[in-house]
Amino acid sequence: MTYGIHAGVTDSRTRRVFMADQKKKKYNEREFLSVIPEAMPAPDDQQSIPLRETVFLTLRKLILTGKLDPGERLTEVRLGKILGTSRTPIREAIRKLEIEGLVTITPGSGARVARITEGDLQDVMEVRCALDQLCASLASQRISEEDKKELIKANEAFEYSTKFGNEQEIAESDVNFHEVITRAAGNRRLNQVMTGMADTIYRFRYEYIRDDLHYEQLIMEHRAICQAILEGNPRKASAAAKNHIDRQREFILGQLRKSKEGAGGHAIVNRKD
Repeated sequence: MTYGIHAGVTDSRTRRVFMADQKKKKYNEREFLSVIPEAMPAPDDQQSIPLRETVFLTLRKLILTGKLDPGERLTEVRLGKILGTSRTPIREAIRKLEIEGLVTITPGSGARVARITEGDLQDVMEVRCALDQLCASLASQRISEEDKKELIKANEAFEYSTKFGNEQEIAESDVNFHEVITRAAGNRRLNQVMTGMADTIYRFRYEYIRDDLHYEQLIMEHRAICQAILEGNPRKASAAAKNHIDRQREFILGQLRKSKEGAGGHAIVNRKD
C-alpha cells in the first residue's frame, strides 16, 4: 500500500518519519522566507541596482549571516521561486559567490553553501589577529580627539546592542567598533586590507555572536581594547586585541569540531535553534 503520490512509503513507521521530515522542510521554508526581506537591499537601492546584483547581494548576506547553513544546497528553481525571479540571475549570482569562496559547485550534486573548515578558520584568524593587533597599536599612538569620542561612542553602542539588539544589530555595532579603531590607526593601506577582508571576517564574527553566553566577555574585551587605546599604550592595546581574537578563534574551533563529530566528518557550523 502507498500513500498518495509518495510511492515507496509503505509502512506506518516509515510514513510517520516521512511526514515529520516534510513538516520540518515546510518549517525551514517558512523560516527562510521570513528572513528574505531583511537580507535584500533597501528599496531605494533596488531601483538603481540591476536584478542580478540584487539577487547576488541578497544570497551573499544570507550566507554571511548564517541564514543559509554551511553545506546547504542552493537550487536555482527553489531560489528563483522564493526571490520571484528567473533562473538566470540566480545562476549568475551563484557563480559570483563561488568566486568569492562562499559557494562550492560540484558536478552531479550542484551548488552548496561553502562549509567552514578548520583550515579556513586558522587562515582567516591568523591574518585578522595580526591586523587587529596592528590597528590597535597604531590607533593608541595616533588617535585624534575626535576619534576618541567616536571610539567611546562605538563601544557604548556595542554594549547597548548586546542588551537590547538582535544578532544583526550586535554584529553591525561590533563592525563599527573595529572600523573606528582601523580609521584611528591612520594608515590608508591598512584600511584597504581590512576592508578587503571585511566580508570573510563577518561570517566568522556572526558565528561567534550568535551565542549570547559570550556577550559579557565581549564587553570586557572591547573595554580593554578601548582603554588601552585611550591611554596611548600600544603594547597593552596590541595584547588586548590579540586576546580578543584568540578567544573567538578557540570558540569557533570548538564549535567546528563538535559539528564535525555530529555530522559524520563534515565540518560545518549549524544554526542555533
